[in-house]
Amino acid sequence: MINIIQVGIGALGKQVLQYAMEREGINVVGVVDLNPELTGKDIGIILGDKEIGVTVSTSVDDAVKNSSDSPEVAVLTTVSSIKKLIPQVQDAAKAGLQIVSTCEELSFPWEQHTDEAKEIDEICKDHNVACLGTGVNPGFLMDYLPSAFTSIHQRVDHITVERVQDASKRRIPFQKKIGAALSHEEFEAEKKKGTLRHVGLPESVDMVAAAMGWELDANDESLDPVLAKQKITDGYKPIDKGNPAGVEQVGTGSVDGKEVIKLVFRAAVGEEKSFDRITVKGLPDLTTEIDGGLNGDVATCAITVNAIRSITKAQPGLRTMLDVPVPAYFAKV
Repeated sequence: MINIIQVGIGALGKQVLQYAMEREGINVVGVVDLNPELTGKDIGIILGDKEIGVTVSTSVDDAVKNSSDSPEVAVLTTVSSIKKLIPQVQDAAKAGLQIVSTCEELSFPWEQHTDEAKEIDEICKDHNVACLGTGVNPGFLMDYLPSAFTSIHQRVDHITVERVQDASKRRIPFQKKIGAALSHEEFEAEKKKGTLRHVGLPESVDMVAAAMGWELDANDESLDPVLAKQKITDGYKPIDKGNPAGVEQVGTGSVDGKEVIKLVFRAAVGEEKSFDRITVKGLPDLTTEIDGGLNGDVATCAITVNAIRSITKAQPGLRTMLDVPVPAYFAKV
């Protein structure tokens, strides 16, 4: 049994918490959230069930003091920014807790966020704990999984990963996040703000490159609207022909001026088919496709929970998915 403290119970955090509580091998002994409406409430009631005797604290220190069993791991489902995550990592590390986080920028931060990565690494080593950033994307689908596929290759020349989603089947907040139903002017304004961007694509390019041993001389990223080919009415609001229905974001990595990595994230209302496809060119050539694509919410929450066991076996410091034991599903520990 692994005793954990969950930090952050927004929409994603609640689902991770629910998944953790369903596992026989995990014991939730504390929960932390800064929402004053949740402070002191029993997490069983928050999740719509009966009281279990674990209430929401406002700090990791309080959660540790209030826990009936000594916690071993902190699960952070809070922010996407690695800079904002540092104080949370520090609090968990000071308490002697191993750390698993859904922070996208933490998935492989060594190139894009060098200073923050070094700081987190030093904090964790000082307190003899390990820290891991994971999720479905980044953390698995467009970086870890294609890297694992190359285990059967004698030579790898190029890796392409495509994640294409019909956003009409996703929640309204997701449709809004990808710019569906915005005007061209509104799309460009949100693009400049950075609100339409899928966080973590450059980090995924860096992770694949690190796995391959490629030293990139360029890690580029583009973001463009996906335009409706005809009027669309099955989204959260109608979209006229020619207007943005979603977003296509492409990340590429090059070695000696030659592209070796291409990651395509495309999400739009009205996409004909949802799928996740990995193509490796080399010896041998390989293409594999997940029809319908992975459910992002389910996969992210599940891999976060599965990584709890892996982080307990990792060396101290900031780790990535390439460093830890495979976060396979487990029932009991």
